[in-house]
Amino acid sequence: MTIRTIVESDLDTIHTLIADQSINTVTRERYDEYVGVGYYRDAWTWVVEQDGRIIALAVWWGMPQFEHPFSIDGLYYAGDGDPVAVWAELIRAGLDSIPAGAEEPEYHLFVPNGWCEQPEVVAALEPRLAAAALAGLSAVTERLRYEWLSSYGLPSRSTRLRFEPADDDAFLDAFVRVIEGSLDASTARAVARGGAEASAKEDLEIYQEMPGERDWWRLAYDEAGALVGFILPSANNGGPVIGYVGVVPEQRGHGYSDDLLAEGTHILAETGAERIRADTDLTNRPMAASFERQGYRNHAVRMVASHPIA
Repeated sequence: MTIRTIVESDLDTIHTLIADQSINTVTRERYDEYVGVGYYRDAWTWVVEQDGRIIALAVWWGMPQFEHPFSIDGLYYAGDGDPVAVWAELIRAGLDSIPAGAEEPEYHLFVPNGWCEQPEVVAALEPRLAAAALAGLSAVTERLRYEWLSSYGLPSRSTRLRFEPADDDAFLDAFVRVIEGSLDASTARAVARGGAEASAKEDLEIYQEMPGERDWWRLAYDEAGALVGFILPSANNGGPVIGYVGVVPEQRGHGYSDDLLAEGTHILAETGAERIRADTDLTNRPMAASFERQGYRNHAVRMVASHPIA
């Protein structure tokens, strides 16, 4: 059994494997498009070859500006028997290729609401999560996926906060402050790995590199001029998103996330967005409630397998 990254001559086999979509997000059209723009790369796509035949595939996703991937987009198996051990070795190979100091990659799986009551989804999900756990991605976070459509109508804009653009230093300071007591699991892992300031710098760099416009970002202040938090309307390769909603610790408990989310929604709608998406951890009930109050609807679930907090 050989584990390697793909070469051009593997393309027909890759296309055949990804045709069996299961719960993977990769389609033939998505794969070809993302290879063309750098979200997928041959060096980020790993296969298991046995007796001259490819029997397993892992497709990793990253941003064109970075030299390493951020997450697994799909796992495929065309061999005999249980795929878990084979997938685990495949994931380990990809993880081992990530340079020291880079953001730790994850495995993202997208499932419908009520997935635990759908046997075919459970049957596809469980072996993939088991393989991820064997490879070291044993912490699983369930994230609620929310969506706003223009047909839902815009939420009321805040009348108690003032929103202002700011430079990167101001946003970095706000990030560091917001991180304290955050209910976001990925933030907690990043803080445990390198501290609040390193986590804030990492987040800021990623959001700077997203396709959304930098000048959409806003800091929010109350009537006394005190910082309340910030909103990062942005976009990813799938379209407009609410990238981050953050309230500083001393201002929490006043429902300011509603004001921030409404402002971000208006900013994106003014650019022509007809659909906006966002995620929040299942355990982050305050943020989930804010999305629902502002007219967003939960349409699916994202399962995230990652390294556990040390």
